Amino acid sequence: MQIKTDTEGMALALEWAAKGMTITAPNPRIGCVIVRDGEVIGAGHTQPAGQAHAEIQALRDAAARGNDVRGATAYVTLEPCSHYGRTPPCSNALVQAGLGRVVAAMGDPNPLVAGRGMAQLEAAGIAVAMGELANEAHELNIGFFKRMRQGLPWVRLKTAASLDGVTALDNGESQWITGPQARADGHAWRARACVMLTGIGTVKADDPQLTVRGIDTPRQPRRVIVDSRLDIDLDARILQGEPCWIVAAVDDGDKAQKLRDAGHEIILLPNASGKVDLPALMRELGRREINEVHVEAGSKLNASLVREGCVDELLVYLAPSLIGAGQGMFALPALARLADKYALRFHGVSQVGADLRILARFEQQEQPQEST
Repeated sequence: MQIKTDTEGMALALEWAAKGMTITAPNPRIGCVIVRDGEVIGAGHTQPAGQAHAEIQALRDAAARGNDVRGATAYVTLEPCSHYGRTPPCSNALVQAGLGRVVAAMGDPNPLVAGRGMAQLEAAGIAVAMGELANEAHELNIGFFKRMRQGLPWVRLKTAASLDGVTALDNGESQWITGPQARADGHAWRARACVMLTGIGTVKADDPQLTVRGIDTPRQPRRVIVDSRLDIDLDARILQGEPCWIVAAVDDGDKAQKLRDAGHEIILLPNASGKVDLPALMRELGRREINEVHVEAGSKLNASLVREGCVDELLVYLAPSLIGAGQGMFALPALARLADKYALRFHGVSQVGADLRILARFEQQEQPQEST
């Protein structure tokens, strides 16, 4: 493959970054390609935490192919790290390898890096540039950027409904409003998340597993259940498999102990009303290095998360059907003034099978930094 422009080089690096979609957390998904005279001589993406970053993988790939990287250009989707963490600094490795030029899509928001990586490269005589395909790079790691800047994960709330906004009949029947392609697409969004979050109402009504199925993924997202009074049935399917985090407002001694004995963790975060403090939950997830939260819950928890300002993005699948009376997406209270509506903007609309997929973001969404 011939690389003729920086845009082409970064686009290929982003393709490599996407290969690490489900494995890099809490680190960002990064890709790197090394190019000489238009030829890709090395490429790689970030491995699971504690293993090699994208730049190291690309350097190793070049060496394995017998390619000399001295004087070559490296395209990397985020500024190379310049600090010792679980691994040594990538900026050191690029300097030692003798790269001639490094193009980064964006600066690293991690305060331990924040420009130092590019400065180190420049000080070593390596030409640097930044800003190529910055928006695309930001989208790929939107949760990492938000967590680094605000200490909070990116929260994506998924729901599926008919054109008249019905998610289930009054008797609870909901399988299936949307088609198989939309359901498979929803599992792909599950797979990229660090956490799957639901509420006790959904657990009781649907007894879901809340796992990724039908998608090739090396790991399942952590499952988090909002259950203020610890009403969960100890035989619930969601409690099978990997341990869950159960967020409660009270510690019901006997049941809580049984849950802990089964390997689950109880996180106590009560608010003044005796329910779970949802903003505090998001802060706690950020503290636990969670980048992206995928919510699949009922209308009550959906509404509470929206009211508390905890949701960044809606992932809505709309089926070409009308159902009439039934359960809605959000149990929000009636407004007295239209001006009090929740403002969002469409980020993406596409057709998936017979259904529409809509991504809509609240106005407080993360924005990429200006390129330099």
